Amino acid sequence: MKILIAEDDPVSVKILQFTLEHYGHEVIATASGTEAWEKFDAEPVRVIVSDWMMPGLDGLQLCQKVRERPKTDYTYFILLTAINTGRDNLRQAMNAGIDDFLTKPLDREAILMRLRVAERILEFTTQIRLLKELIPICMYCKRIRDDTNYWDQVEHYIHEHTGSNFSHGICPECFDKQITILNRAGLTIIPPPE
Repeated sequence: MKILIAEDDPVSVKILQFTLEHYGHEVIATASGTEAWEKFDAEPVRVIVSDWMMPGLDGLQLCQKVRERPKTDYTYFILLTAINTGRDNLRQAMNAGIDDFLTKPLDREAILMRLRVAERILEFTTQIRLLKELIPICMYCKRIRDDTNYWDQVEHYIHEHTGSNFSHGICPECFDKQITILNRAGLTIIPPPE
């Protein structure tokens, strides 16, 4: 996985970066929340490991900006905390969108376990997104079922979800089929005058 690190302590960055790269992850290391946000905003990643207290944006502010970024795949956010973090602070972090916590000094086994959890959750979020992107369409009449179990015409459904409008015509293949059906029924088509 590609993992973004936001940590202002150079020693902690080196240890974390070495550990993650040793286990095959690609690491983008930044020295502040502001720098981490700029990297993320330019090229979003699926996992962030961030210190809580940093210059510029702190870990909670960084997480909030990540969560507010439109049209972004879900990012698993791990916050590095001090051992004596109180319940109110942890509750505040959860409300900001933090997924998981690690205490300092960093335990290599703990980070690896957290990353396995992150991989599973990100896989599930990808599956859920794919399921949401499936459009239930009737194989006969081609109407689409919406969230309220109402079956709607394709044109109306797409217009409601994208704003697109349609013009209608007939392709040459369908035109030939319709002419054949009309001819079998004994009906003739009078061509328009030239």
